[in-house]
Amino acid sequence: MKKIGRLEKPDNLGSAHMFSNPMLERMSRTHISIPITMFLVLACISYYVGYTETEISVGTGLLICLAGLVFFTFVEYMMHKYFFHMDHDTPMKDKIQYSVHGVHHDYPKDKDRLAMPPFVSAAYSVILYLIFTLIMGEFAYYFLPGFLIGYAGYLSVHFIVHAYQPPKNFLKALWVNHAIHHYKNPDSRFGVSTPLWDYILGTMPKKD
Repeated sequence: MKKIGRLEKPDNLGSAHMFSNPMLERMSRTHISIPITMFLVLACISYYVGYTETEISVGTGLLICLAGLVFFTFVEYMMHKYFFHMDHDTPMKDKIQYSVHGVHHDYPKDKDRLAMPPFVSAAYSVILYLIFTLIMGEFAYYFLPGFLIGYAGYLSVHFIVHAYQPPKNFLKALWVNHAIHHYKNPDSRFGVSTPLWDYILGTMPKKD
């Protein structure tokens, strides 16, 4: 199993101290409700603008929103597999990988680091809006909400998986799936909100 991070115990219950500057250390943490609320509010605003300021029909808008949601699940998978789990074969890549994700594998139950800080989440939203608008024009008003709803859903599932015992509902399968990724085989099961792309792209082994 590929080692992630610097510590010997990936199920450590503590919390990493990443910055000597207390302000930077505090800014590296966030309550999960802040980015989730931010994404949902921005999604509602964007959808409202699309509904009131464009000639796009409601049905078409909903389909575009759904496309944005599905696209998020693909981006989530690709980011997790190729960026969060990049080969840290140089000091710079090692530092980046550990800061963005390796620390999470060392301290998976640290609830304050289960999402990016609010200012990073806000920057993501602005960048995504600009990219989507450049590519698809006014259709971005509907595509962005789907993407952000997918992001909020991912954060919610990720928090539930790490903060609570296995739920007795449909989320249990996702809980088990991500637990295997953390504690048994970090080179598989990269999808958190859905295992769809693991099945399609061959990273869902029959046996771990």
